[in-house]
Amino acid sequence: MDKKTRVLPEPERYAVCAPADVSIKDYYRGFFEEVFVFFHPFLRPKSLDISEFAPGAYPDKFKIVKHCEPVGWSEFLKLSSIGSFDELDIGLRTRIFGLQKHLCNEEVAELIEATCRSNRLIAPTEGMLPPIIIDRILKAIQSIGYDWLWVGDEFCTERKLEYIEDLIRNDSLFRHNLFTPDKSLLITTHWDSHFSFLCSTREKIEKIVATADLEGFYCREDTEIYWSVTTTNQKTRPGAKEKMGRDA
Repeated sequence: MDKKTRVLPEPERYAVCAPADVSIKDYYRGFFEEVFVFFHPFLRPKSLDISEFAPGAYPDKFKIVKHCEPVGWSEFLKLSSIGSFDELDIGLRTRIFGLQKHLCNEEVAELIEATCRSNRLIAPTEGMLPPIIIDRILKAIQSIGYDWLWVGDEFCTERKLEYIEDLIRNDSLFRHNLFTPDKSLLITTHWDSHFSFLCSTREKIEKIVATADLEGFYCREDTEIYWSVTTTNQKTRPGAKEKMGRDA
């Protein structure tokens, strides 16, 4: 019997999410020029009952797109009186027990819950590309000349080449890594976060962000996965009125 320990090869950086506790831009250096962090929006059901969003009974992509509208983080800050994107991210992470206790903010977590209740909103789910914006992103990628995407699992040890139009017509994209055949563009979601990364050239990112109407910020040299709890970032993060296209 072979008792040798099996060690996976290093992941291909053009195909996976950056790990925590490292500079995101450093991790992708040599592969991608820029990284844009885009927030997963809250949902406002227009013609669905809130009960349909219970765990295990979540509506499919087509139902969400038809019967819900996205609520961006900037709008949520105004509704909730939460002071910044940092606080909102920390509150969202606190709700899912995604932070060490000394980094949590129970007050903000409770404010998120109260704001969702009073405004009939659904908070974003961590680790999943939101169904409400999946098709917008896919169509934006099509608009810059791509017809195919590699779709991989969390560590991209398994991947499949998919025709983008088929992905739009179906409901199969949630927690995946998506990258173009020429390895020049990556969309990836950290498993414990309420945002995703768009990695590519500045020109391609700007086109996709504008076409898909994404909200977020460009990574700085020191931006990490847990940017909201990094002291350096907390001093300079954009606030409620500063959203798309800012370096962070």
